[in-house]
Amino acid sequence: MLLHLHYRVFGTAIAVSSFLNLLIPGASKVNPLLVIFVRILQGLVEGVTYPACHGIWRHWAPPLERSRLATLAFCGSYAGAVIGMPLSGILTDYIGWQACFYFYGVFGLIWYVFWMWLSFEKPSKHPTITQEEVIYIEHSLGDSVDQNTLTLKNTPWNAIFTSMPVFAIIVANFARSWSFYLLLISQPMYFKEVFHFDLDKSGLLGALPHLLMTIVVPVGGHLADYLRRREYLTTTSVRKVFNCGGFGLEAVFLLVVGYTRNTTLSITALTVAVGFSGFAISGFNVNHLDIAPRYASLLMGLSNGFGTLSGMICPIVVEALTKHSTAAEWENVFLIASLIHFGGVIFYAIFASGELQPWAEAPSKDEGLSWNPLENAFNDATQQIKGITTPVSVDGAKQTSYGATISSQKPVFATKEELVQAPPRDRYLHGNVDDREY
Repeated sequence: MLLHLHYRVFGTAIAVSSFLNLLIPGASKVNPLLVIFVRILQGLVEGVTYPACHGIWRHWAPPLERSRLATLAFCGSYAGAVIGMPLSGILTDYIGWQACFYFYGVFGLIWYVFWMWLSFEKPSKHPTITQEEVIYIEHSLGDSVDQNTLTLKNTPWNAIFTSMPVFAIIVANFARSWSFYLLLISQPMYFKEVFHFDLDKSGLLGALPHLLMTIVVPVGGHLADYLRRREYLTTTSVRKVFNCGGFGLEAVFLLVVGYTRNTTLSITALTVAVGFSGFAISGFNVNHLDIAPRYASLLMGLSNGFGTLSGMICPIVVEALTKHSTAAEWENVFLIASLIHFGGVIFYAIFASGELQPWAEAPSKDEGLSWNPLENAFNDATQQIKGITTPVSVDGAKQTSYGATISSQKPVFATKEELVQAPPRDRYLHGNVDDREY
């Protein structure tokens, strides 16, 4: 049952991660290996947040509003970097490095209380939503989100792992995560080694790209939905244009960052590169809801898993390439990031799709049970099997059978023509002049 309550999974993951944040300062005093263990636990619990977020939007986001709603939610991760990077520097300078973990841990637990109070899994479960809103959302989604409990048996694994649109999303997520983790982890070191900035100044400059990202992501979502709603572009075209355009321009400006020696130009190019990548969020990061809304959380888990894999590989590559901390070594770092993005552009442009995939379509109505026991009463094809009429079932419970009956072409229930009103018998009102007596 908990698997269906994505909002609880999402909130609980944030709360557990926040609690583990509180343990890091104490763990560092005991043993460094214990810190590593706590961080691994944080990674495990945070791994469900993005899939759970997609599971929530599966029920709440109308098809023509998916881009703007999803991107508005996703921009929170970039806004967190905008606030967190300079704030962490301030807390470290004035209080100590432990203050960062305590502050974010307590803040996350407070947030969890409000989340569980104000969030609901589906529109129909919300206590204050209007009836018009519920009808609009559920009617626009149709039966695309109706599904039974996902199990290893009823999930179309073979179709998922042989679907090129799914692989297009995975490749795009890998490429985007590479640059995201590169800037999030290695950007302060880049500023320090190449431009000799101190850590405080690097923290403020490091927040600039993410600030632009916070602005661009929701703007791109609104623009994508506008193009789809006005039918200027198909959903597939919108996803490809935004994803490939954002990645392509980001790759170009990453080359500028790597090969320039001008401080202002490097900072400007880095900020613009990250800003353009914000448009790509309206491409691959919303695409799960297009091709398979029933399995959006599952697909997000797969693609985000590969994205996290790039986050593991990227720091190792950066460390191996920057052993001497020279500007020439950083050229190779940004060259590799640019080439990964160009590869993502080509792959996504060829194989991506914005259409609902056949394996993700809702099951036909005859696969489920109807609330109406007489829905198929006059349907000979479904009620009569091999000459024997079968009893109708209600909510999975088989009704009492009174024995087999002879099959015929007649309806199950005997029918006869009945007049709406009985023929009149009053001669004064309904007879002719001769019938009337005065």
